Amino acid sequence: MNLDKIMADLEKKNPGQPEFLQAVKEVLETIEDVVKENPRYEAANIIERIIEPDRVIKFKVQWMDDKGQVQVNRGYRVQFNNAIGPYKGGLRFHPSVTEGGLKFLGFEQIFKNSLTTLPMGGAKGGSDFDPKGKSNAEIMRFCQAFMSELYKYIGPDKDIPAGDIGVGGREIGYLFGMYKKLVGEHHGVLTGKGRGWGGSLIRPEATGFGNVFFAEEMLKTRGETLEGKIIAVSGFGNVSWGSIIKATQLGAKVVTISGPDGYVYDPDGISGEKIDYLLELRASNQDIVKPYTFEFPTAQFFEGKRPWEVKCDVALPCAIQNELNAEDAQKLVDNGVICISEGANMPCTPEAMEIFLNNKVLYAPGKASNAGGVATSGLEQTQNAMKLNWIAPEVEEKLHQIMVNIHDACVKYGKDGDGYVNYVKGANVAGFIKVADAMIEQGVV
Repeated sequence: MNLDKIMADLEKKNPGQPEFLQAVKEVLETIEDVVKENPRYEAANIIERIIEPDRVIKFKVQWMDDKGQVQVNRGYRVQFNNAIGPYKGGLRFHPSVTEGGLKFLGFEQIFKNSLTTLPMGGAKGGSDFDPKGKSNAEIMRFCQAFMSELYKYIGPDKDIPAGDIGVGGREIGYLFGMYKKLVGEHHGVLTGKGRGWGGSLIRPEATGFGNVFFAEEMLKTRGETLEGKIIAVSGFGNVSWGSIIKATQLGAKVVTISGPDGYVYDPDGISGEKIDYLLELRASNQDIVKPYTFEFPTAQFFEGKRPWEVKCDVALPCAIQNELNAEDAQKLVDNGVICISEGANMPCTPEAMEIFLNNKVLYAPGKASNAGGVATSGLEQTQNAMKLNWIAPEVEEKLHQIMVNIHDACVKYGKDGDGYVNYVKGANVAGFIKVADAMIEQGVV
């Protein structure tokens, strides 16, 4: 495998898509030895095939705002790879959505879904539409217009989208309602649905829960637990919220949240009514965290800064890609951090990742540690297919076991000669082998 040539060719084909190129390079660097040791992968040209999406669907979304003016957005669905199951991945509504960003997320989704052991391929989609500041009626009309195009390319055995940034239960409801009207059928084509019409319990918390379960398994390899640990969390959305809930239940103290405006440090810990307040803060559509300090005056707000300067035992980056850079990573290491578990997709830059790995810190990439969300979406699909609903403890138990299994796979393929587990390598190799073998067994189709 000539990595330099593959990356040069990929960059020519995908100019101006740095996140996608970054994600591909990270995976290829860690699976290079596996490819060399298994000539069948090169013979089948698996690398060149797996880094090219099956298709990228782009479409115009026309909708009318409350003033009667027609607005135009762009919609996407990147169906990347379905070797092990129907396409699966979220929809993101945010002004920052681009084709390159969705290709990065869809590529990551291939390996994340593979790690869950559930039969799901990798995909991602969304629009540059911004739900913030829009009325419910405007969001409904946009979702209906978006689905009037997307429905042609999805189905319960073809492609099952879920929610992501900007797409919560409200948006999933509007999208599902339009899909149901267009196809005349009621089946599990979307996950993250309302609990009364096919949704799964604990889905909103699942990514955060899974992230903490994974961190717990990493700590066990060093004879540690989360009990009494100080945790820094970034973001304040669903992933952060779920992480804070589960970490607190397991005896840790979470002391930070963050937003685009800066971060909040609460030395007393974010628990009880403070966790409940996060829901109110998110629902306010302000996208800022400073109001937390108005509600709880003992907390401090640090404008324009990230929480990684706070001394902590465990760091859970749960906001957005590349939010934690080399300077932040060095601060965490210097302050004695022992574990980093990514709740967001690729929140650590390559330079930050290198610092963690060089210092032998427990470090989990998002494709492993944040797989709890899509795993629970897969469990929702199973419930829909079986026409039943599991109670919350059943769903959480299954989620917990999936995260344990993912951790075990990472250890199997990522343990170095000195006993250190390189979770980046372990996750990439474990996810790749399953997909690559399926592609070979199914031929060139």
